[in-house]
Amino acid sequence: MKVTQVALRPTPASDAAGRPALTPELLAASGARYSRNNEGLQAILSKIDPDNLDKSVDSIFRMMDYGHQSIADMAPVAMFMDGLSQWLAYHVWTLCPTAGGQESSTRYIRLAIDNVIAPDVLGIPGNLHDEWRALNEAAFAAYEQAVEVWEGIAAREPNVARIPKSLLEDESEKAAKAVARMRRNYGFDRARNFLPVGVATNVMLVMSARAWVNLCQHLLSHPLREAQNLGEAIRLELELAAPRLLKHAVARDSMQNGMALEDAQTRALAEKVNEIAEADSGAFLEVFAPSEAGDFSSDLKFHDNRYAWMGAQLRRTAVRFGWQAVGLAEIRDLNRHRTGTKWCPLVPQGFYAALDQCPENEKIARVTLQGLESIGQRFSQRALQLLREGEPSYVYWFLLGTQLPFEHTTTADKFIYEAELRTGTGAHFRYADHLREVLALWYEKFPATRGLILEGSAEPE
Repeated sequence: MKVTQVALRPTPASDAAGRPALTPELLAASGARYSRNNEGLQAILSKIDPDNLDKSVDSIFRMMDYGHQSIADMAPVAMFMDGLSQWLAYHVWTLCPTAGGQESSTRYIRLAIDNVIAPDVLGIPGNLHDEWRALNEAAFAAYEQAVEVWEGIAAREPNVARIPKSLLEDESEKAAKAVARMRRNYGFDRARNFLPVGVATNVMLVMSARAWVNLCQHLLSHPLREAQNLGEAIRLELELAAPRLLKHAVARDSMQNGMALEDAQTRALAEKVNEIAEADSGAFLEVFAPSEAGDFSSDLKFHDNRYAWMGAQLRRTAVRFGWQAVGLAEIRDLNRHRTGTKWCPLVPQGFYAALDQCPENEKIARVTLQGLESIGQRFSQRALQLLREGEPSYVYWFLLGTQLPFEHTTTADKFIYEAELRTGTGAHFRYADHLREVLALWYEKFPATRGLILEGSAEPE
């Protein structure tokens, strides 16, 4: 694992225009100064000693003396985190839903057993190492076989991978490479369900120093070794950008106690799980509209794209929606929606092997995939058993196809935006299916909005 803080520097055009360049803490301090006088930016900048920028923060602005953590919101920090497990990357995003950033995609990158992080680094107990390694080897063998199966389907039936006829008929080397890439990505997208969450990934985030401190507090309070190690690595890099905030980047008793309580609640939920198989998604929707709200059709009168106007009644309406069983591969992206609150108790509910994507006439492929599905079910069953036993590292027995409960609480306008995005052109097939299920429940409640919600028509992001 490696964390690298990347500083921003002015562009040549900014330099040529004589624009100021400030450290993150000086930027925050300059903004804080606005709340105490109206002297303007140039007067504030004149107080900065260019030969001692660090001293300028302390002696002139006294950033943290203002008494508001919001001052730290004005100190932007970018970090690149290499070598996190797929699980920890997901967990970080749950804690930072409003951050800007990217992650290495399992839909476009072929992974190998060598990418699995060592069990002692993850904090898996020594007596479980051999079992965990053996299961990961089985998972990767299934992944490789699944990639081969799905690429074969795409070769025999190019329409399933949406490969344009013009490319198939083009005999050029460039076209051949494009076709191969599309078949490969089609295979990765469906085979990734067999990838174990102990596989390394890379994440880049841009957010305020305050948000980084909050992330450190959560990670340093976490019972898993990998999370603690990431928290410490971030803390060391944060010292380069915002050293005055480090006193806040520590483990907190309240967080440790809260996590212990939620772990106990998760184990109680685990006792209610019976069979580990491919579970029905179990879509649900609850709507809490103002008493005077009508059928919402007038709120969508001028809604001609997903960023367009929506009326006040939709913006005032609370919505809770979700599914009883969603694959972790999809949860990782559904979790990235910025609004509201997400809840995902880490209790295996089944395993998704993408069998519903296998064409009916591909009988041999279907038999092969059904055989591989049992490996995913075995992982989920073992994770459930370890959860019931109180082993914190049970999450590393998840595969990306492991299904978990997931719900999102937000407002109706944000729900509609998400539904339009996730069913639009280029949307992932699994997201689209899930959101269409919830939209069907919405239409049952508000039939006048059918046709006004731009289901399936949004352009890709």
